[in-house]
Amino acid sequence: MQVVFKIVRQTENAAPRVESYSLEVEPGNTILDCLNRIKWEQDGTLAYRKNCRNTICGSCSMRINGRSALACKENVGSEVARFAPDAEVPEMMIAPLGNMPVIKDLVVDMSSFWANLKAVDPYVSTAARQVPEREFLQSPAERDKLNQTGNCIMCGACYSECNAREVNPNFVGPHALAKAYRMVADSRDDSTIDRLEKYNEGTSGVWGCTRCYYCNSVCPMEVAPMDQIGKIKNEILDSETVDESRSIRHRRALINLVKQGGWIDERQFGLKVVANNFRDLQGLSSLVPLGLRMIGRRKFPFGFEKSEGTKTVRSLIESVQAFEAQSKS
Repeated sequence: MQVVFKIVRQTENAAPRVESYSLEVEPGNTILDCLNRIKWEQDGTLAYRKNCRNTICGSCSMRINGRSALACKENVGSEVARFAPDAEVPEMMIAPLGNMPVIKDLVVDMSSFWANLKAVDPYVSTAARQVPEREFLQSPAERDKLNQTGNCIMCGACYSECNAREVNPNFVGPHALAKAYRMVADSRDDSTIDRLEKYNEGTSGVWGCTRCYYCNSVCPMEVAPMDQIGKIKNEILDSETVDESRSIRHRRALINLVKQGGWIDERQFGLKVVANNFRDLQGLSSLVPLGLRMIGRRKFPFGFEKSEGTKTVRSLIESVQAFEAQSKS
């Protein structure tokens, strides 16, 4: 079949442009096969990364028809069926990964990607490995906890699609936090509390995640980074030693207020979260201007009416909490 590949070409600090290349291909040809042919047969200046060609190294990650994926994994037939099933001459749009500056064409600078991975200390703590006589032993169940996150190949697809990273340059990214959970779950590590304190910091850690689900949807290895971020949040909430942050209060207050009234009592929410139940005077003072504006515009809720389904909502929340507690035991 005849397919037109529209490739975003760009040099560092220059405006991108789109160049088109027409190829006669088979449905089973991978996108990487097609890029190789374009480079070898039509334009030797085209730049992209590749290595194993077998979904192992993660080098050939790029945006294919608007989503981040591995060029060696996606094939022409499935892409045509998904995006242009009725087109006489299908078109493939190929672009570099997002959230990273372009070096040339489809090659991006992954410095921030690697720096943010390093920031979460993605290795078993040194102190835990200082055992003089014998190695650490793990049960099959303990080792199984590490399998999913251990499958990460550092391709950058999740980082490319991350909305939180796009708007918050301090957020370390889903790849780093997925690796971070591997350390939290590792029975050989002795720095769990320190790690949870670190991952609990502001919006640079787990509370910076916007739960957009894109990282899960594009991960080629089913690591499900957002799920791992959720597990770290639960570990933080369950910990009795991690300092309570505004993010933790936000989560706990939301659940407790919904249990009480079926939905959120906004009057209590600000006082519990921002003012920390009148213990945070700076937070309390920050609420005063907002409260006065709301009163002036007749938008301040002086009363609160519980939801008619409060009992049902409370029972559902308690059932989920009981199930989670049972799963951990």
